[in-house]
Amino acid sequence: MAVFGGLAVVVGRYFFGLQGAVIGLGAAVLFQSIAYFNGHKMAIRMAHGVAFEELDPRSQNQLAWLATANETLSQRAGIPAPKLYISPDPQPNAFAAGRNPSVAVVCFNEGLLKLMPRDEVIAVLAHELGHVKNRDSLLMTVTAAFATFISFLAQLAWLIPRGDNEERNPIVDLLMMILAPITATVIQMAISRTREFGADRAAADLIGSPQPMISALRSLERGTDRIPSTTAQSASAHMYIASPFAGGGLMKLFMTHPPIEERVRALQTAS
Repeated sequence: MAVFGGLAVVVGRYFFGLQGAVIGLGAAVLFQSIAYFNGHKMAIRMAHGVAFEELDPRSQNQLAWLATANETLSQRAGIPAPKLYISPDPQPNAFAAGRNPSVAVVCFNEGLLKLMPRDEVIAVLAHELGHVKNRDSLLMTVTAAFATFISFLAQLAWLIPRGDNEERNPIVDLLMMILAPITATVIQMAISRTREFGADRAAADLIGSPQPMISALRSLERGTDRIPSTTAQSASAHMYIASPFAGGGLMKLFMTHPPIEERVRALQTAS
């Protein structure tokens, strides 16, 4: 959060001078406050999520087992049962968000519920509850908001005219446009790559066996490679249980998630 605020101050100072530095600091504080208190709502809106209680009666009946599993596993984890949401996204994926367990939400893509067997869906739910219990959902929610803001800062290089400002340098403008999104991605990688292993282990502990989580990870890998996401955005990619964007070659260096094979190997070793 300190780095984020400092970046906003530097950018504001560069574009608008001392007054811009003050404006940048104020904008950073405001944006961080919004992310902290409403980040989970922003994430649900991006995913076009619909609350379980707002689904039609037929859908609620079909997914009653998921609501029951949510109550059971949450009680086992010692946290309040998070509110469930369903996204129309056809890609098999899911994420958790919220500043604390009391306001946490878990969102499932329709593709996951349709393509994966029930035991694997429950393993995914246990994984997301692990994020909630470990407070990873706070880190991931706020990081998603930060990434959005940093991407916005990158656009300033093109949207704000240089005018007579002799301190402005077109090369610096270009570097800022290129490096700001990379900075956002590195922050996302630092958060997600370390926390996914912990949530995988938490899921195995909640279920009592690592095998359902291992099977779920392999299904997620096949599904996310084959079916593109219709709602995921780069700013929120790190929140999902598996990367919603396929990539190969050099793109793997910038993936927000550790490779599935490493996560499977970690679970097998722990067991």
